[in-house]
Amino acid sequence: MKKFLKWFVIIAIVLTALVYLLDLGYLLRAVRVTYLTGHKTAFLEDYSYFDNREIKKGVAQPWKVSKNYNKIKPTEKLEQTHNELQTTSFLIIKNDSIWHESYYDVGSPESKTNSFSMAKSIVTSALGKAIDLGFIKSLDAKVIDFLPELKGEFAKEVTVGDLASMASGQHWDENYYGPTSVTTQAYFKKDLRALMLSLPIDSKPGQKFIYQSGDTQLLAMVLEKATEMHLADFISKYFWQPMGMEHDAIWQIDHADDGIEKAYCCIASNARDFAKFGKLYLQNGMWNGEQILSTSFVFKSINPRFSESPQYGYGWWLSNYKNKHIYYMRGHLGQFVIVIPEDDLIIVRLGHLKGLQTTTDPHSNDFYVYIDETYRMLNEKL
Repeated sequence: MKKFLKWFVIIAIVLTALVYLLDLGYLLRAVRVTYLTGHKTAFLEDYSYFDNREIKKGVAQPWKVSKNYNKIKPTEKLEQTHNELQTTSFLIIKNDSIWHESYYDVGSPESKTNSFSMAKSIVTSALGKAIDLGFIKSLDAKVIDFLPELKGEFAKEVTVGDLASMASGQHWDENYYGPTSVTTQAYFKKDLRALMLSLPIDSKPGQKFIYQSGDTQLLAMVLEKATEMHLADFISKYFWQPMGMEHDAIWQIDHADDGIEKAYCCIASNARDFAKFGKLYLQNGMWNGEQILSTSFVFKSINPRFSESPQYGYGWWLSNYKNKHIYYMRGHLGQFVIVIPEDDLIIVRLGHLKGLQTTTDPHSNDFYVYIDETYRMLNEKL
C-alpha cells in the first residue's frame, strides 16, 4: 500500500508539473470551477470563483408596474418550458411597465446571475458611446491604431466595426466544451490581453459574419486603450448610472487589480436591470429626454451588416419572426432580452439551460416559445 501511495504521489506531481510546463494550468482551474462543483460548463453563479470588478449604480429608477401586473398566469407550455429548461427569471415588459414576472430557483428581482454573451450587446453599446464622445472616430477606425501589437497578415485592415459585427478574420475556436479550445482558455486563463494578442488576424476582415467571442474581447481592449478607463467603469458612468439601474453589477476579470473584463461574457446582474438595455434600444438611445446613445448607432446595431447573415447586426441578434422586426441580446444557456418595438414589448428570460439549437436555424427553439406564449398571455381576457 505504501509503495502504491508513493507512486501515486510521484505520478500526480509529474502530471501537475507537465500541465504547467505545457501552459495548461488553466485546466486545473477549469476542473475546480466546473466539474468539481457538479457542472459541465460555465454556470449562472460561477462569478464567485473569479475576480470581479463592480459596475456601480447611481440613483435607482425602478420600472413602472402595470395595473394588470401578474393578473394573467403563464400558459401551460410556458410553465413546461420553464421547468424543463430551469428558468430562473422571466419578465414581460409591455408599454414600459412590468406586466408579468416569475422567479424560480436562484432568481429574484435582486439576484445576480451570469449574462454570458448578452454582455456583447453591452460592450457594443460602449463602442457606440465611445464614438459619440470622440474617443474613437468611427466604426471604420483601425484596431491596430489602438493595439499595435496585433498580429497576422490582415492585422492592419481589421476595424472596430469588424469586431462589433463579428467579421474580424481572427483565428478563433468558438468551442465552449473543448478543454483546450481558445474559448476555454479565455475563460480560465489569467492574462486575457496576452492571449488575445497571440491570435493572428489571418483571414481578410469585413467579408462575412462568423460568431466568435474573441472579437468582443479585442473590442474591449480597444475601448480600454481609447477611453483610458476600465470597461466596467465606463459602462457604469455612461449607462448603469444614467439608466438608473437598481443594483450594482459585477463583471468577471481575468485577474485582480488591473485585470481586464471578460468582455465577451460575464456581467452578473438581474432581469430588471438587463431589461433596461432593451428599453434603451427600443427608445432609439433616448433615456429620460437625454440622448445617451446616438440613434444612428442604435439603428446600425439592430440591422444586419451582411445580407447573407440577416441574423446579426452589431452586437445584437436579429429576427423577423411573425413578420416583426425583433432584436435581442443572447447568452450561453439561454439568457435573453428580446425587444419587439412594434408592440412596445420586452421579454427577458434567464436560466440554467437553453433550448434546441440546430445548424439550420440561428435561433434556438425556446426563443420562439417565449415570444409565442407571451403573445398568448397578452391576448387573454382579464
